[in-house]
Amino acid sequence: MRYLEQVIRKNRPIQLTFFVTARCNSRCPFCFYLQEENRKRDYGNELSLEEVEKISSSMGSLLWLLYSGGEPFLRDDLVDITAAFYENNRPWIITIPTNALMPREIEEKTRKILEVCGESVVAVKLSLDGLYRDHDALRGVEGNFEKVMETYHRLQPFLKDYPNFELGINTVFCRANQEKVQEVVDYVRGMENIKTHTLSMIRGRLREESYKDVDLELYRKAIEKMESALKQGRSSIYSFPGARLKAAQDIMQRKLIYETIKEKRRLIPCYAGRLNLVLTEKGDVYPCELLTEKMGNVREHGYSIPELLKTDQARLVISDVEKGGCYCSHECYFMTNILFNPGTYGKLIREYLSLLI
Repeated sequence: MRYLEQVIRKNRPIQLTFFVTARCNSRCPFCFYLQEENRKRDYGNELSLEEVEKISSSMGSLLWLLYSGGEPFLRDDLVDITAAFYENNRPWIITIPTNALMPREIEEKTRKILEVCGESVVAVKLSLDGLYRDHDALRGVEGNFEKVMETYHRLQPFLKDYPNFELGINTVFCRANQEKVQEVVDYVRGMENIKTHTLSMIRGRLREESYKDVDLELYRKAIEKMESALKQGRSSIYSFPGARLKAAQDIMQRKLIYETIKEKRRLIPCYAGRLNLVLTEKGDVYPCELLTEKMGNVREHGYSIPELLKTDQARLVISDVEKGGCYCSHECYFMTNILFNPGTYGKLIREYLSLLI
């Protein structure tokens, strides 16, 4: 209800994906952000805490703040950055994905974030793309699976101490692990207190495009397995208010992603640039992390997102998105595209009711 106006108007960003850093201690061959040949990295040019505070103060309330990168927990000031967004924007959900290679640091920073963001759902998503050595091989780091498990055990006690905390798993679906994804789904289902498991279809421009040569039917079988477990009560549903609706949206989202890739076209409107924005560590703003045409840089517009969005360049980019020439499987954007599109509500309600049976 807090964002009901945007169901109709869709005239301001309520979901922000912030690539807080390009630094990373993993070597994932399927990472589109770090592999782009045309993106030159200048780690000394990251937005400072002071700059982030100015940017966040220019925006209104947020439904969802999603960090990305790089490895977010490599930012020493991650807690202060999050506190700034919490103070200025009161996001309903704050999602922090991590490769889990720094268990102690992740534990310490997560605790501090939970302490200062008491009215936001704080979801930490651990990356798990395979089991044991399979995960290590995919991530390019020996012992990564053990680090994931250590981080999981360190964070688990927070679920009792902080009612706004969600601990989840994210699995990238790609050619290298598609034959074993169902094993990962079963494993995650057996992990105590894990209520969110995202299966992310590989996307973006990669150095090795062969990772995107997936068997779509294996993806379909995996999402059907996840849906069946949820409806049979063998998988948990999130604990925050509105969780059952979010679970219904997840089911619908996965089906739409399957159909979108199968038909190779956009099936529902996309609100990239209108409800959703991407902010890079250097201040560049894009409507979507997969599009290469930027809307501008906040440093050139007084760190004001509204002022940047008024520019001809920003309006041109949004217009191009609305023409529908692109399509993708971006899970984070499907959430907004479903929940803020009245045309999807019939199917969404049916999925919701199916979870009540």
